[in-house]
Amino acid sequence: MASMTDGSRKEKPMESSKNNSSSKKEVNKGVWTAEEDQKLAEVIAIHGAKRWKTVAVKAGLNRCGKSCRLRWLNYLRPNIKRGNISDQEEDLILRLHKLLGNRWSLIAGRLPGRTDNEIKNYWNSHLSKKIKQEKQLGAARREDYYSEENRREEKANVEIRGEENSARGHEDSKINFDVDGFFDFSDESPLNLEWMSNFLELDQGFTDIL
Repeated sequence: MASMTDGSRKEKPMESSKNNSSSKKEVNKGVWTAEEDQKLAEVIAIHGAKRWKTVAVKAGLNRCGKSCRLRWLNYLRPNIKRGNISDQEEDLILRLHKLLGNRWSLIAGRLPGRTDNEIKNYWNSHLSKKIKQEKQLGAARREDYYSEENRREEKANVEIRGEENSARGHEDSKINFDVDGFFDFSDESPLNLEWMSNFLELDQGFTDIL
């Protein structure tokens, strides 16, 4: 008797789990239809954009609350702006992304009418590529600048060395003298050459001693 009771107890949880699984309805994850959009917009107009699970139930939609929220925020809101992002908006996105990173909902909150989904797509398709190109262009410009600086420095060094060599050559030219003229005694009188004769005699005597 006890064993039959135990068996019946073990079977009940299995039956209850089957009932729970059958009671769960699979929500629709496909493309939204125009009829669903209309139902969602009507309920939100009455109850407001909040408590999305309740909104889905009241609208009679086989959708989860998250799906209803994203559909409203990204597509059905009456003040949504699409495309034609201005230069001011682009500049603001760049500055906010530098500050906040990929927190698209926070960035969108500072751009009236723009959705986080649109800003994310615009960033990935346009701005990230633009930033990459600007970095590459900046690197190329810096390389050209440093190359030009090196060329200017080398040119300046060459000019300095040329000026130094020219100055050194000018100084050497001042020291140069006419050797032939220095030893030309044809215009000297015999008296003036007497010291030379005495010098040569002494030099000859010294040579003989050695």
